[in-house]
Amino acid sequence: MICVSLGRARHKRMIAEHQFLVEQGAQLVELRLDYISRAVDLKRLLNDRPGPVVATVRRKEDGGRWERSEQDRLMLLRSVIAAGAEYVDIEADVAAQIPRYGNTKRIISYHDFSGTPENLDELHEAMAAEDADIVKIACMANSFSDNIRMINLCKNAKIPTIGICMGEIGMLTRILANRVGSPFTYATFSSDKKLAPGQLNWKEMNSVYHYETIKEDTALFGVIADPVAHSHSPLIHNAAFVDAGLNARYLPLRVPKDDLPSFMRTCKELGIQGISITIPHKESALQYCTQAESSCTGIGAINTMIFNGDDRLGYNTDYRAAMDCIEESFKIERGTENSLQGKTALVLGAGGVSRAIAWGLRQRKCDVTISSRTRERAEMLAADIGCRVIDWEERHEAKVQLLINGTPIGMHPDVDNTPFNQSALNQFMVVFDTVYNPENTLLIKQATQKQSRVITGVDMFVRQAAYQFKLFTGQEASIELMRKKIKEATNPVRLN
Repeated sequence: MICVSLGRARHKRMIAEHQFLVEQGAQLVELRLDYISRAVDLKRLLNDRPGPVVATVRRKEDGGRWERSEQDRLMLLRSVIAAGAEYVDIEADVAAQIPRYGNTKRIISYHDFSGTPENLDELHEAMAAEDADIVKIACMANSFSDNIRMINLCKNAKIPTIGICMGEIGMLTRILANRVGSPFTYATFSSDKKLAPGQLNWKEMNSVYHYETIKEDTALFGVIADPVAHSHSPLIHNAAFVDAGLNARYLPLRVPKDDLPSFMRTCKELGIQGISITIPHKESALQYCTQAESSCTGIGAINTMIFNGDDRLGYNTDYRAAMDCIEESFKIERGTENSLQGKTALVLGAGGVSRAIAWGLRQRKCDVTISSRTRERAEMLAADIGCRVIDWEERHEAKVQLLINGTPIGMHPDVDNTPFNQSALNQFMVVFDTVYNPENTLLIKQATQKQSRVITGVDMFVRQAAYQFKLFTGQEASIELMRKKIKEATNPVRLN
């Protein structure tokens, strides 16, 4: 079950949104009474409530907004119980001052916004002893291993336990709460009204992650990145799992750069079977592979890893997808040897995606030039794959048939910028922009105006995701569905 948190300054607004949520199918709503700006009128909020509630009055030190006295707060919590709310949330340190009464269930809670305590088991035991119906521990995750400790706590608990790792690193603990036996998880009413770090929107929890049906036997996949909340990969992969009728979920897994060893050490314990890999891990993840396809070794990076027993198998679907797009655009049979011999290309940028594409082009005997805002990185890439370098300021002077943008220039929200002047484009060029949000970047728009053939970032993103889906599941993905989902996400309909 998902508990949707509501925090509003006015009674009228909170009552209206509670009614709306119940009409939309919400089974449980948290009323954050500390958000109400005037004296709390429990009769207005509770007497004709449309559905069950968790009543919470959170102190500032616990992430709340309560500004009146602690005595007033405790009195309000006692009044909530007397009014017959289904659940009341009481902090562990004041639980002894608020006796049980009637049928109201006691959630004994603890919050730590700095980290996850080492003594989780001892903390849980002490909280359970405070006449708890449910123990709730919400702590900030500073490493992936914090998630594993919190999940194991919930799995092994003898009384119902909600264990949340807050922040982006801990999002998976919210998504997997049902799988580990928690009575419910928390989500926010809307993405712009998060009441705790790392909270997801309740609609997203339902429509993207299908929270209620994540069980012990659900296969788990995900994307590791830092940051990760912006990624659209969970959207398209989970839609593809549903379309294929597979009991599988794809999770956002924020792994800071220096936390990759911890992730690789502990992710097997979570049951993850495969991952997509993006910035900043594409190159460093290669060293954790027990086997990797030859392209990964040549590129020096992977974007996909499959866990098969003790084996970790590495792949680079960025490279495959990009070559498919380019060969199709030049009307060349895919995968033929020396297929791009005689073609000239300019690759802008020297990061992971540029490296994958440039290596693929050289394998097909394309004449490649690299230009990056960081000359040193361009020279390192050129030395690795055997191509030329030109200064960033000289990029418009290159006479090429294929232009590839591997930089983030033009990516949302920087949509009014382009890495290449329109005056240097022409109708004989193929222009490939790896940016997929938005699909129609300024570079793509200007290239289309110049009658260049174009390859968009969505073209590449969908193809690489489809390759990953095949590696994950052994089945073909619906490319049409993936394309539809990513277009909906990056080009939302705006109503006048």
